[in-house]
Amino acid sequence: MRFLPEIKRGTDAIVNISTGGGQRMTLEERLAAALRAKPEMCSLNMGSMNFGLYPVLNRVKEFRYEWEPRYLEGSRDFIFKNTFTDIERILRELGETHGVRFEFECYDVGHLYTLAHFLDRGLVQPPLFVQTIFGILGGIGPEPEDLLHMRRTADRLFGDAYLWSILGAGRHQLNLVTMGAIMGGNVRVGLEDSVYLGKGELATTNAALVSKIRRILAELSIEIATPDEARAMLGLKGSAKVGF
Repeated sequence: MRFLPEIKRGTDAIVNISTGGGQRMTLEERLAAALRAKPEMCSLNMGSMNFGLYPVLNRVKEFRYEWEPRYLEGSRDFIFKNTFTDIERILRELGETHGVRFEFECYDVGHLYTLAHFLDRGLVQPPLFVQTIFGILGGIGPEPEDLLHMRRTADRLFGDAYLWSILGAGRHQLNLVTMGAIMGGNVRVGLEDSVYLGKGELATTNAALVSKIRRILAELSIEIATPDEARAMLGLKGSAKVGF
C-alpha cells in the first residue's frame, strides 16, 4: 500500500496483483494483498504443478546474494498448490465479492481444461483473459509447436470468449511473445519472467523490456492498446473502484 497509490497517481495503467505469492506461502498469505487492494485484476493459476527453477544452478556460476542458491535448490521439492477448492475460493472472495477480473495463468494444456470446467459451471464469465506460460520446468515447453498447441486448444475450448496472452520464461520471452503477437495474441514481459534484455545483457528495469517489445510490435505494425481500451476489452470495473 506504499507504492500502489503512487502508481495510481502517476499513470492510468491497469494494476494486476498476484495471488500466486512465493514458495510455501499459505493461501491466506497469497490472498492478503489482493483482498486489501481490491484491484481491477489479479492473477489466478489454474492448477497445481511442480515448479522447478533449480536447473539455473547449472548455468550461473556466481550469485550476488547468499540466499539465491538455497532458493533455487528448494524448488526441486516444491509443489505450487492450486486445488479446485483454492480456485473456487479465489473466484468467490475476489471475483464475486470485489468485482476483480482475472489473468488466468495456464502453464500446461490441462490448465486450459480446468478453466473450461469453471466456465461450464458458470463460475467465470467471458471475456476470459488467458495467459499461456511456456518454459517453466513442470509445465509445457518453450517450443513454437507448444505455443501453437496451446492456442489451438484454447480456440477449441473458448472460441471467441477469450483474449489470449503469451508469457515466455527466461531466454524464450521475447521470441515467443513476438510469435504470439503475430498470431493475434497479447504479450507479457518483465523481470519476473526474464532478467535479460538481450543475449548476455541484463535488463536494468521492467521499462526497458516493455520499451523493447513495444518497439518490436510497432515495427510489425501491431497496434498497442491504451489502458482504457484494455479495460473495455477485459471488462474491468475501472480504477475508481479499487481499494487504493
